[in-house]
Amino acid sequence: MNRRLSQVIEYLQLSTIFHEHLNEPGAHKTLIIKRKLAKKIKQNRPIPQWTRMKTGNTIRYNAKRRHWRRTKLKL
Repeated sequence: MNRRLSQVIEYLQLSTIFHEHLNEPGAHKTLIIKRKLAKKIKQNRPIPQWTRMKTGNTIRYNAKRRHWRRTKLKL
């Protein structure tokens, strides 16, 4: 029983180390991922002021604006 418990504890420790490694942000990105991230950066900006003037202030803000910490990308 004691041996089995030590095996389970060792397995849990190894699995948590493995999962922590997976959650780290990677520095090396593929070109496809890099292009998608660049597109999302460009999309994440306020609307131009001339758009507000043109629409008579009916469009006031970018409804698809995304905060980097609150809303994550599905990549």
